[in-house]
Amino acid sequence: MTLVLGLDIGTTSTIGLLLELPDRILAVASRPVTLRSPHPGWAEEDPADWWRNVCEIVPELLAETGREAGEIAAIGTSGMLPAVVLLDEDGAVLRPSIQQSDGRCGAEVTELRNEIDEDAFLARAGNGVNQQLVGAKLRWLARHEPDIHARIATVFGSYDYINWRLTEVKTVEQNWALEAGVTEIATAALSPELAEMTGVPWEALPPRIESTAVQGHVSAAAAAATGLAVGTPVTGGAADMIASALGAGVTQAGDVLLKFGGAVDVMTATDQPVPDARLYLDYHLIPGLFMPNGCMSTGGSVLNWFVRTFCEGRDFGGSPHAGLDRLADAVAAGADDLSVLPFFLGEKTPIHDPAARGVIEGLTLSHSLGHLWRAVLESYGYALRHHVDVLRDMGHEPQRFLVSDGGAASGVWMQIVADIIGAPVQRLGSHPGSCLGAAWTAAVGCDLADWHGISAFVSNAELIQPRAENRAVYDAGYARYHELYARLKGMRA
Repeated sequence: MTLVLGLDIGTTSTIGLLLELPDRILAVASRPVTLRSPHPGWAEEDPADWWRNVCEIVPELLAETGREAGEIAAIGTSGMLPAVVLLDEDGAVLRPSIQQSDGRCGAEVTELRNEIDEDAFLARAGNGVNQQLVGAKLRWLARHEPDIHARIATVFGSYDYINWRLTEVKTVEQNWALEAGVTEIATAALSPELAEMTGVPWEALPPRIESTAVQGHVSAAAAAATGLAVGTPVTGGAADMIASALGAGVTQAGDVLLKFGGAVDVMTATDQPVPDARLYLDYHLIPGLFMPNGCMSTGGSVLNWFVRTFCEGRDFGGSPHAGLDRLADAVAAGADDLSVLPFFLGEKTPIHDPAARGVIEGLTLSHSLGHLWRAVLESYGYALRHHVDVLRDMGHEPQRFLVSDGGAASGVWMQIVADIIGAPVQRLGSHPGSCLGAAWTAAVGCDLADWHGISAFVSNAELIQPRAENRAVYDAGYARYHELYARLKGMRA
């Protein structure tokens, strides 16, 4: 049977999946990645870690399944969007990647807003002027690391980098180019004018490629490093959240995926582009569809930070996350008036405020570790409700909420989310995440499958119903969440 390899270059781990068409996942393997924040608001990773992980994951998958590299008919990649990877003219990485969650470029975003007619830019580029723009990050580099900026010969994303390491061909995938702010939404073409307007060197941008297009083929050097077969086709790749949404079955208006990874994402499908500066606009992987979406700067990354910071050496009799969930579950909704703003790396959608900071408000001697953990979980519930309100304000009508990725395994967290948004949330039975979407996109691009076939992997597990008795508490908490941010906004300016 035909095999397809999916690779996901994630914020907290690199994951590989070996798929046997038409409907069997043979194996999944992963390696951790270190997210570094050397200064407040910074988020960086080492692209060499991603490539080293790929070189370890591929042999592991083949060994575990007893299959041969030559049986792999296509390779698809996905990754964080839009991480910024910079190469010099010799192909050397100039510095650690600047991640999509990085919030260092607040001053540069303000400059761009003063220089650009934001409404006109939004209409042309499909996305507003915010910290997601690659040009804002490059402006920061020009100001603070001019020697690095002067040596930039290539600028592209995380999975673009892995594709280049696999094929020795440089491209930028369609959604990286769209969120980077260098694509004309009307023509789907890279725009030298938009690049110049935002500060992206045009000569450093590789050609744009669609997700399903064959980007190149595995080179001899990559084959030697990974164990893959020379000549295996590699497709253009996919943004991790869009690949995850495809794998979850978000293909109809009204379907919403809440993705609980290192960052928390909110995605829905639509047949028309509706640019709105509060959210991002991406292409759905299925041609003709679009995917308005929100992405917070953090999520699981803050939960992991909490465990490292507050729970070192504490024995929970198992996973510290599960142990903290048990403590939080014993605390009443509202965490006894303890409030958290989860802006530990600034915040992206829908407030677009790189200067925002994490806040713990209302802390007293009566609060415990369980209160703190519950308040953090509730803060993401409030942020999700804010996104849902924005989607409705844009004219979308969320009807079915699906939840996926690692955080969805927490029953306590998912119950909190259902209670706060006031709607049932549907856990997926076995959702391998972005890897599956990446592999399936490659299969479609290489004429090995059609889009509908991915439905074979989508199954439903528990449907978590909201608890009516918590509605009033969470309505008040949601109002306090907004009020707290409004009162503190700009205080650090």
